[in-house]
Amino acid sequence: MIIELGPASDVPTRISLAVTGMSCAACANRIERRLNKVDGVTASVNYATGVATIDAPDGVSPEQLCAEVDAAGYGASPIIDYAEAISAAPEDAEVRNLLRRLAVALLAFFPLADLSVMFATLPSTRITGWQFILTALALPVVLWSAAPFHRRALAGAKVCATSMDTLVSVGVLTATLWSLDTMYLHPSRTGPAPEGVWAAIWASDAIYLEVAAGVTAFVLTGRYFEAKAKRSAGSALRALAALGAREVTVLTRDDREMRIPIAELVEGQRFVVRPGETIATDGLVISGESSVDASAMTGESLPVDITTGMAVIGGTTALTGRLIVEAATVGADTKLSGMIRLVEQAQTGKARMQRVADRVSSVFVPIVFLVAAATFGAWWICGNGGDRAASAALAVLVVACPCALGLAIPTALLVASGRGAQLGVFIKGHRALEATRDVDTVVLDKTGTVTHAAMSVVAVTVEGRYTDTEVLRLAGSVETASEHAVAAAITRRALQLHDTLPPVESFEALPGLGARGTVEGARVSVGRLRLLHQQRIDVPQTLVREVHRQERAGRTVVLVAVNGSAVALVAVADTVKDTATTAVARLHRLGLRVLMFTGDNPYVAQSVADEIGIDEVVAELLPEGKVELIARLQEHGHRVVMIGDGINDGAALATADLGMAIGAGTDVAIAAADVILVRDDLAAATDAIELAHATLRTIKGNLLWAFGYNVLAIPVAALGLLNPLIAGAAMAFSSFFVVSNSLRLRRVRLGG
Repeated sequence: MIIELGPASDVPTRISLAVTGMSCAACANRIERRLNKVDGVTASVNYATGVATIDAPDGVSPEQLCAEVDAAGYGASPIIDYAEAISAAPEDAEVRNLLRRLAVALLAFFPLADLSVMFATLPSTRITGWQFILTALALPVVLWSAAPFHRRALAGAKVCATSMDTLVSVGVLTATLWSLDTMYLHPSRTGPAPEGVWAAIWASDAIYLEVAAGVTAFVLTGRYFEAKAKRSAGSALRALAALGAREVTVLTRDDREMRIPIAELVEGQRFVVRPGETIATDGLVISGESSVDASAMTGESLPVDITTGMAVIGGTTALTGRLIVEAATVGADTKLSGMIRLVEQAQTGKARMQRVADRVSSVFVPIVFLVAAATFGAWWICGNGGDRAASAALAVLVVACPCALGLAIPTALLVASGRGAQLGVFIKGHRALEATRDVDTVVLDKTGTVTHAAMSVVAVTVEGRYTDTEVLRLAGSVETASEHAVAAAITRRALQLHDTLPPVESFEALPGLGARGTVEGARVSVGRLRLLHQQRIDVPQTLVREVHRQERAGRTVVLVAVNGSAVALVAVADTVKDTATTAVARLHRLGLRVLMFTGDNPYVAQSVADEIGIDEVVAELLPEGKVELIARLQEHGHRVVMIGDGINDGAALATADLGMAIGAGTDVAIAAADVILVRDDLAAATDAIELAHATLRTIKGNLLWAFGYNVLAIPVAALGLLNPLIAGAAMAFSSFFVVSNSLRLRRVRLGG
């Protein structure tokens, strides 16, 4: 069955701003809320790329929107060249910075954990200058490693907003300041420690530097893994932006060639494209002929023969002849820039778990501060003194620190990634995990996903005295001089049958028709039926009927003529992968609806679909058409899995509820997808869904423990039943539980 689509909808015009100063997802949320307060504005901020995408009514200027971002405590500037802005995004500086801060925190935490507890509980162990030793170990962690938390807390305070960073910062600073006060300003007890470990802990001095260092180290661990995942999310857009040409050769009015940056190209200007070069922008060919690899943009498995008067797309590659093109669109109006916008817009959404965590944290943090303040006041009023009141209040802050919450998702993803690598599956983020809960439709790209994306000889029909191997020997000799994908398939098959091929003489390429030359004294023509008709070569009706039969089967057919007589036909096709049929059957057994779409013609698409057992096919789709198809399915209530591998699949992978990319595919597809199938096997898709389900269950358990632990522990701390040291240990145990629960994913077993 062939599904027909109407014309693709236009990508809406939007204002894009480059945002600076963001250091966490909470920053993006804060900017979104500020922008959305402007009348008629709908904004979404992509933390991964540092880009704000805004739908604004007439009368709202980019400058006005930039002013709103500035008022929120961040910086912004309008984006003129979207591709250039994306490609210039920072790479790994943030990840390296977090790793350095984490290393310092860990190096200081372990000696602090020993010395701080020992000196606090056992005064007899204190040596001369012990205060300076603890201070020297703690201050680099508190002032440098924890600096990102302090900066974000201060930025939030300026606009009367709180976040988890506020809680971390206040907890770390409170533990540090109270410890310094205890060590330097108030005389410490010097008598013998009470008998028993618990008695010594309860009677210990208020020295909590190991708590400050431990909180910093644990939270930095979570932020480090979060930053790595965030950088991966932005790599799809950078890979797309890298497709565009950086320079172009233009023709002046006197037909002289001049090399200029692509940003200086204007509409209506003529430019030159040589074999092997990327076409700089969308345009119209005014001179020349070439075979163009358009797979990056259209998904066509075969190069397209381009001649004068035909349109070309920027980002595609000329393979053979020289073209002179008149630029039709430049900059943000090109199809490549449109694809970049599609991927960026599709990535701006948030996972439901993250949205819930954001809402909870927006209420949780103020409540913790109120509880801590109430705890201090209650203990003070009851006449227990400042130390006891501060100890209880600090215990509330420490036990409420969201270390386990920060580790709940990244540790589970880390373990799942390791287990997935063993299975040929890589899960990139919690968006993928949530999407697997209720997916019901799978959309498969054809070329490179279901098929091998390389043409192969699938049939040879001879007429007369020649054998199959003889025909391929002659045809292969001629095609060795051609760069066409069909020629490469014939040559490759001929070399499999013969160690060497005779040289070709008087070779002539005939764009759009085929090629001819002389092999061992024989005149050999290899090409379409039209080529033989132009050469007035009679083609037997048996071969003509076979040509039509093979073409109806979705194969590309060339005829071979020797010395003016048609002697054979050769059919080539993009062959189906060995595991494709089994994989489709497994998807059906999971109760999933399976569709296939492609940029190829309907006959090729239907032939492949019939072979692997798919009933629903969409053919001749451009990238925006693929996005429209997925969006249409989603509008009808379907949860869609998209499996692809090509550059042209990037926007569709990002739009789908769950995007899966074949690992042997392009960087764009791999970057845009939520799940990577590392092994080139569609059967890995079912493994990916099962692993995602197991990982999602683990993350839910982690989040339940992290939130539940805080909810239960805070009242206990407020009642004075937790010494801050014990609170710190309980906080560490909470994180240990989350990590241990995540490690169980290493033993998960998948069916299939």
